[in-house]
Formats: sequence, structure tokens, C-alpha cells
Amino acid sequence: MSKKILTLIALSAAIYATAQKDTLHGGKLDDVIVTTANKVAQKQSTTGKVITVISKEQIEKSSAKTVSQLLNEQAGIVINGALNNAGNVQTVYMRGASAGRTLILMDGIPMNDPSTITNDYDLNLFSINDIEQIEICKGAQSTLYGSDAIAGVINIITVKKDIDKAINIKATTAFGTKNTTRNNVQLFGKVKKLLYTARFAQLKTDGFSSAYDSAGNKNFDNDGYKGNIANASFQYQATNQLSFRTFVQHSNYKADIDAGVFADKRNYFINNKVLNTGVGFHYTTSKLNVVGNYQYSQTRRHYDDGFDAGLPAFSTNDYNGIGNFYELYASYKIDKQFTVLLGNDYRFATMDGAYYSSSWGASPYKDTSMNQYSAYASVLFNSVNNKFNVELGGRINKHSRYGDNSTFTFNPSYNINNQWKLFASVSSGFKSPSIYQLYDTWSGNKDLKAEKSINYEAGVQYADKEFNTRAVFFSRKIDNGIDYNYITFQYFNYVKQEVTGLELEFTFQPLKELNISANYTLLSPHETTQNRVTNIDTVKYNYLLRRPKNMLNLNIGWQATKALHISVNSKYVENRFDVGGYMMPDVKLKNYFLLNAYAEYVLSNSVKLFTDIQNISNTKFYDVNGYNSIPTMANIGVTFNW
Repeated sequence: MSKKILTLIALSAAIYATAQKDTLHGGKLDDVIVTTANKVAQKQSTTGKVITVISKEQIEKSSAKTVSQLLNEQAGIVINGALNNAGNVQTVYMRGASAGRTLILMDGIPMNDPSTITNDYDLNLFSINDIEQIEICKGAQSTLYGSDAIAGVINIITVKKDIDKAINIKATTAFGTKNTTRNNVQLFGKVKKLLYTARFAQLKTDGFSSAYDSAGNKNFDNDGYKGNIANASFQYQATNQLSFRTFVQHSNYKADIDAGVFADKRNYFINNKVLNTGVGFHYTTSKLNVVGNYQYSQTRRHYDDGFDAGLPAFSTNDYNGIGNFYELYASYKIDKQFTVLLGNDYRFATMDGAYYSSSWGASPYKDTSMNQYSAYASVLFNSVNNKFNVELGGRINKHSRYGDNSTFTFNPSYNINNQWKLFASVSSGFKSPSIYQLYDTWSGNKDLKAEKSINYEAGVQYADKEFNTRAVFFSRKIDNGIDYNYITFQYFNYVKQEVTGLELEFTFQPLKELNISANYTLLSPHETTQNRVTNIDTVKYNYLLRRPKNMLNLNIGWQATKALHISVNSKYVENRFDVGGYMMPDVKLKNYFLLNAYAEYVLSNSVKLFTDIQNISNTKFYDVNGYNSIPTMANIGVTFNW
């Protein structure tokens, strides 16, 4: 083990910190109620799943961040692009898994986008001010959540709770570096049996050049961004047992982008528009819970590569995607020890597009679709004293292209006492190629096989009033992994990928006013795949592109007075590799350390002032080779509640 790794582990232990206060709650293991682990509301102590909860309190102290930046501070998660210019691609890497292997949920419903390369959902389409809570469930969750949940799921919860007034208004506005403005307004309330919420959020910035000017004298222009998100939801409590819900969200943004690595472009734009709408019901008694949901999604992505001085050529690129999702599941509590969950879902995705170039002419992308029907079941056992808990589950998928396949989960845990918990799991995953990877005119490969994986994890957690810690060892093996060949420019199945790793999380509250938290992630990967330089040999890489082997986050929060809260956050990312270019060796990106600060002052029950500074030392760093990351960014804002 290298000296750097030993130093990081020693530092983690010395500062007694990881996760964030929201990630590992202080107090006994029974304190937290989660729904994502097994699709039923349960105490965190009764599941062996590795769950991270980002609370409403922590989200409200992150008003000047994006959703990607907040997730990027969590153990085991790298959001590549979170620290780049606004509007850049946000790629989620959980526990070292590749793009599209972490499923994004909104209020428990999958948010796949069939118009993207890997089906992953664009996190630019969420506003942090619209979110009430985030639950992160790590490890293969394909048994409950299907394809794309190879590494885990991130459930972004927008539903408000504990509303009793008929009319409530909340508004936030902030101004910052690069002429950045953030605005959000919410109207919500409860009128008899009806709960309603309506929100609008906007982010606008002049930004900085997305591409890095390596020569330093080419006068790259700034790449701006403007995004709007509007959503509404209604829930009607028909009886004490039965409720109905409907929702709609429309997100769109326009961003300036550049021509590529180290290459400026002054007239290149992307315009993304997404509509999500649906209905659902929830029936509950003391023993039975039945949930039904339907969601329709529509995506429009338009790229406009316009004229630049001296470059008469131009092109446009359009992608259109439509998704339908239906699910019906029920849990029944047989007795105090056994609960049974039965469910099924159906997913339909279609995509088409058109490319036009003034040099090459038109190239339409024909409408192509895939669908999958799944049925799943699990049994949850909790011993009389809640010491021993087990989940055993299985899923059968019937895919329109890949036929029948199955996944399973076995997840035991044991609560030694109110402070100590042991847990383990073994689970399998299934990932089908996307429509784009199969059928794209230039890069598609119709011979792609589905990706299969097996996951193992084991860990221990300790919690008391002042100190909370969790250590998790995990291992994932993937066969027929899907990746991009940088020489043939086509998608292919690599031979094998094995990733083992360690997550350490701590929170320590020595004083009522002081909270220290941190997390450390170690990845040890081995990938057998085609050589990215020659394409002739099959070689083994002991690293993953854009994913560091060692990463550390630290947060210190101090409630200085009843009204004033101050926190300091830091992040260390070790050296990692990125693609060097066509038939070129991979490039090593330097390690970096970032320091951020946040402060808020509560003037009254209705008014709160806040400020946020990221990258205080103006560190020059790169998460993507050839693209700039954030310089020092400062914001100041105010939140009103009526």
C-alpha cells in the first residue's frame, strides 16, 4: 500500500469524520426512516443496505451549489463535470462504475433518458431548491429497480411533508461571480384533503470558456448558460388509506459549448428540453401497502454548430426520446417478522434523430425502440428484537432484444446493540446497451451483448450521540462491459472489469454547536479491454478513466450564534487518467485540493442571508482533459419564507 494511501487513511481516522451530518445521523441506529432501500418505509437499522441520506437541512445550506456538486461530496461518488462550466455533461460514477450504471430516481420513479448515449439522466435538469431530501442506496439494486442500477440508485425526493397551512411562499435569489444569478420561487399548501406544490427555478451565468486554452493566447470566449425548471404536483387524500397524486415537470436549458478538447467554438450551442409527467396512487393499511405509478417523459436535444469566422461549414444535430414507465407493487406485513414485496414494471423507450451538415448533407436517425417487462419479489425478515434482518429477492426481466434474464439480492444484517451493526450483501446486476450504442449510424454496434455483474459488500457501523462511523468494503465484477473504442469510434464489449474498494465515513459532534464530518473512498480497479493506443492488444489497466483511486472530503460546521452558521468544506482528489487522444497514451491528470466556505445568518423566521465561496485558493485543476474547471466562485443570496 502506497504512502499516500496510508496518509489518507491516517488523516481520516485522526479527524474523526466522514459523510456529512445528513449522511450518517448522530444518535442510535434507529433514528432514520428510509424508503429507497426496499420500497417500504423502514428504520435504517432494519436494513443491511448502505444508505446515505442528505437531509433538507443540508440541502438548504447548499443553495449556491448544483445538485451535482452536492452529490460530488458524498462517499463513493464522483460526478465528472460537477466542477466544470455550467451546462457541461454530468457523468455519475458510483463506486467506480461507468456512466449509466447509477439509476437516478425522482420520488422513487426512474428518470432514464433514451436520447442519451448511456441512458443516464442529465442532472442539469434539477434545481437544488426544489429538493426536499436525497437518498443514495449503493450496491447493485437491479432486483428492485431494474437495468441501469448496477452501482446503485440516487433517489431525489421533491415531495413536501408536514404542510398544514393553505398558502406558503418561499423564494430564493442569489448573485455571484461570472454574472451568475439563481432564482427560485415556490407556492405550496394544504387545502382540506388536497396538497399542492408549484415551483419555478432559474440559473443564468456568463460562465467561462469550457475548453482549456493550452497556448494561453487564443482568446477563448466565455460559454454561458441559462436554464429554467417549472414543476407542479397535487396529492388528494381520498380516504385515510387511499391517496392519488399527479405531477408535471418541464426543464430546459441552453448552453454555449466548445468544439472539443483544447478547441474553442464561438457559435456552438446545445438546447435541452425535457417533460416529465405522470400519475400515481398509494393505498395503505397497518399491514398492506399498494403503490401504482405511471410516468411519461419526452426529451428534445438540439445541437447547433454555427458559423465561425473563417469556417463557413455548419451543422445541426437533433435527438428525440420518449419514455413510458409503469409500475405496480405491494408489500404485505405477514407478522412482526416477515414482510413480502411483490411488484412488476414495464418500460418502453424510443429514440429518433437527424443530423445535417453543410458539408456532408443530411443523415436521419430512424425511430428505434426497445421495451422490457419485469416481475420481482423479495422477502424481508426482522427478528423479534430487530437484531437480525435479511432481505432475499429476485427479479425476472423479459427484454425485447435480449430475452429473459434474472437478478438476485441477498442482504443480511445484524444489530449487535443500539450502537453497533454488521451488514453484508451479494447481488447481481443486468445492463442492456442503449438504443444509441446499438443503432447510431457511425458508432453503433448491433452485436453488443448485455452487461452482467456480481456485487459483494460487507461493513460495520457504529453510532452514538456524538460519534457515528461506517466502514464498507465492496467488490464488483462485470462481464461483457460496454465501452467506447477511441480508435474504431464504435461501442464494444470489453472482456472484464473488477473493482474493489473501501468507503470510510465519520461524523463527530464534540459540542452541540460543532459538527465535523468527512468521507474517504479507495478504488482498486482492474479492467481487461482493448488497448486505447493500438487497438491490437487486449491489455489490463489498473485504473479507471476520470475516477481517482483515492478521494477525501471533509466538512466542519459551526453554529457560532443562534442566528449565524459557518462551515468549511475541503476536497482532495488524487491523480487519475483521461483519454490522451487518437492513438495516444492516456494522460495523467494532477491531484488537487479544494477549499470552500459557506455562511448563513437568520434575520428572522422569514428572512435568511447566505454566502458561498468555492475554490477559495483559485486552484487550477482539471476533471476532464482539455476542459476548464471552476476558478474561485462566490455567491451571496437571500431566502424569504411567508
